[in-house]
Amino acid sequence: MDGLLILIGAIALLMVVTLVKAVRIVPQQRQDVVERLGRYKRTLNPGLNLLIPFIDAVRTKVDMREQVVSFPPQPVITSDNLVVSIDTVLYFKVIDSARATYEISNFLQAIEQLTVTTLRNVIGSLDLERALTSREEINRHLSGVLDETTGRWGIKVTRVEIKAIEPPPSIRDSMEKQMRAERDRRAAILNAEGHKQSQILTAEGEKQAAVLRADGDRQARILQAEGQAKAIRTVFDAIHTANPSQKVLAYQYLQALPQIANGTANKVWIVPAELTKALEGMGGALGGLNRMVGDMPSPEASADAGAVEREAAEAAEAAARAAAQINDEVRAAEAQVTSGGNAPQGLPAPAPVSPTSLLGDQSGTDQRQL
Repeated sequence: MDGLLILIGAIALLMVVTLVKAVRIVPQQRQDVVERLGRYKRTLNPGLNLLIPFIDAVRTKVDMREQVVSFPPQPVITSDNLVVSIDTVLYFKVIDSARATYEISNFLQAIEQLTVTTLRNVIGSLDLERALTSREEINRHLSGVLDETTGRWGIKVTRVEIKAIEPPPSIRDSMEKQMRAERDRRAAILNAEGHKQSQILTAEGEKQAAVLRADGDRQARILQAEGQAKAIRTVFDAIHTANPSQKVLAYQYLQALPQIANGTANKVWIVPAELTKALEGMGGALGGLNRMVGDMPSPEASADAGAVEREAAEAAEAAARAAAQINDEVRAAEAQVTSGGNAPQGLPAPAPVSPTSLLGDQSGTDQRQL
């Protein structure tokens, strides 16, 4: 009885083990390679699969997802004999699980070695500067070579990336110095360009300012000349309208004599002895000019004749005093020159003019004119 129970238990255990081995559940994105009696039979796809127990066996379980492998840094020599360390990252995907299982024993190791040898061939034909700036070209070349080689293994290389290119420390220092010098050069060029533009703008501003100043000066002179012309025209019109007589003109001349005598540049001033005759002749000439142009004294000017005569007498007396003072200075200067004995004889000094004679002659002239 006990033996029967043991036999039944063994048969039940055998049936469970057989059922477990006969049923195979494959998850998504995985394929199982099945062998029957040591030979490849089929590939199990994701889902429920049935096997022949103790005859069929699963050789490998292949992950069908895209995988990423980062290889350790590899020393590579460039064309200019510099050793650089390059890190690479590989992206691949198994497209045929049976070929990936039977065509090569370890496809990851094979891909790594193939990547290293191809990378050394590519970098060996480039110098350091081009290797640092041609990563995209290197990636395309590596992808083409690896994809062509791994295609017969049932593997598709989707992308190869160079993660880092590390030159030696001495080369890095030299590159930093070179970049620093290049930046300094660019900064100096930009500074010079800015200074040049500043100088150009300053010169343009000064040019425009000079042009504007010259134009303003020209306009000011034109306006000043127009103002002077209007002033002269106004004075001329006023004189023509007032119709002055010769007495007024003689009076104006007498008023100008003290100012002429007080000038700083007038060192010697000779006053004629017959001052009243000269004034009379000038007044006659101006009067004749007045008659030539048809100007006659106005009634208002005749009404103020007495006041004008008094002012003319006072001006004549002041002019006579100034003339007498100047005669005294001239006599003193001649005396100093004569005492030296070496100077040539000068002209005889003019006779002194007294205020009484001037007043007498002026009154007589006024009476004759009246």
